[in-house]
Amino acid sequence: MRIAVIDLGTNTFHLLIGDLLEGNFTEVLKKKVAVKIGEGGISSDFITDEALERAILTMKEYHKIIEKNKVDRVFATATSAIRNAKNSQEVIAKLKEESGISVRVIDGLQEADYIYIGVKNALDIGTKPALIMDIGGGSIEFIVGNTEEVFWRRSFEIGGQRLIDQFHLHDPIATNEQAALISYLEKHLQPLFDEVNLYSVDTLIGSSGTFDTLSDIYCAKNGIERVLNATELPLTTIEFEQIVDDLILKNKEDRLKIPGMISLRVDMIVVAVILVRFIMRKLALQGIRVSSYALKEGLLLSMVDQINEENDILKG
Repeated sequence: MRIAVIDLGTNTFHLLIGDLLEGNFTEVLKKKVAVKIGEGGISSDFITDEALERAILTMKEYHKIIEKNKVDRVFATATSAIRNAKNSQEVIAKLKEESGISVRVIDGLQEADYIYIGVKNALDIGTKPALIMDIGGGSIEFIVGNTEEVFWRRSFEIGGQRLIDQFHLHDPIATNEQAALISYLEKHLQPLFDEVNLYSVDTLIGSSGTFDTLSDIYCAKNGIERVLNATELPLTTIEFEQIVDDLILKNKEDRLKIPGMISLRVDMIVVAVILVRFIMRKLALQGIRVSSYALKEGLLLSMVDQINEENDILKG
């Protein structure tokens, strides 16, 4: 069976098509489009007409790709920007009307669950709890877990686009803006600190997105050739610190010149790396790992399980 999953994120719409194979999947096609559905309205919890139009065009394109690849089942989920929008129902209805694809809005805990499934299938977390982190445009998900189970997870509606709107008002980002961002994170992430301190966590696992780009920059800087289809990507704590120091001093034009940087990430990466470094230092984390799997892979793997259960019921 061939499955397509679509992750309608605040900044990026991801499409992943995979073939089921013995409880897992083989990737057929992967595509991402910088829809930026939260742009211009996320701070007021509203999807603008311009953002909706970009979303419709992308979903129409994805529908054509799905038909061309003869997909059997389609699962589409929407996250922070759409779930918090006052006009979310109208947006979902319009996307269905224009593209033929039904979209399910998921809450932050469901989002965290899918991210965990993706990460644990990408790499061996180990028996010791690690902190998993996924930075979206609208929300940030944190999960404390090991290979076997999740001990705690939570979604915070303070994603990258929201942080840009509030704190990245000059480019390069001003010193006082960095200080204000740190103070904001100190206040709003206190529940995370309280929980993580209950576990012996010393490693951060970053999920896709910003962390992919950090790994790309690291590899380009050190002449490391990325392994094709690798699910864990290289990055070191020391190099991470150096990359952050470089990024926060540059404006957008200069950030784009950094080998490994892509235009999709160039705007959000500054607040994102300040956030990651703050977490690393606040929790005294010693190691950093990067999973190339995130929500979309976790969603696909969850759908594999769901379909297997449906087939078992039919057989029974």
